[in-house]
Amino acid sequence: MYWGEIIVRLATSPDLIHWTAVEDAAGNPIEVLTKRPGHFDSGFPEVGPPPVLTDAGIVVLYNGKNDPDHGDPALGANAYAAGEAIFDAHDPAHLIARAEAPALKPERPYEKTGQYVAGTTFAEGLVRFRNRWFLYYGCADSAVGVVTAP
Repeated sequence: MYWGEIIVRLATSPDLIHWTAVEDAAGNPIEVLTKRPGHFDSGFPEVGPPPVLTDAGIVVLYNGKNDPDHGDPALGANAYAAGEAIFDAHDPAHLIARAEAPALKPERPYEKTGQYVAGTTFAEGLVRFRNRWFLYYGCADSAVGVVTAP
C-alpha cells in the first residue's frame, strides 16, 4: 500500500487488515515520493486512488500541492493537481518514472471556485467499467468531477 501525505511511503500486509511500514536499514519508513521544486507537487505529494498493476509496473495516481514560492509557475499557488508515477511490480519501492506535468489540473470554473479557491483537481476514485477508466476527483472542495479514458 502506498500511503501518506507530505511524503508518500510504502506498507505491506499479510491480511489487508494489519499493516507494517516498509523500513530502511535504520528502521525509518522509506520514502517513495517526495516534493519536487518547480513541479505541480512542489509543496508535497499525497496518495490518490488505489494503484493499478499493469504490464509496465504499478501505476500510482497521486495528488500534489503546488508550492507558492518554489512551484510550477504555470499552475496557481497552492493549487492541487493529480500526477502519475510508475513503480516496479517486483520492487514496489523502486520508482521507474514520474510525470513532469500533472495529468489533471484545475482549469474549469468549478475546479477553481468553491471552498478552496486556489484550485483543486484531487484524484480520489478509479474504476474500470465497460473497457473505460473513470477517475473521480474533487473540485475546489465543493464538487465531484469525473474524467474517462480508454
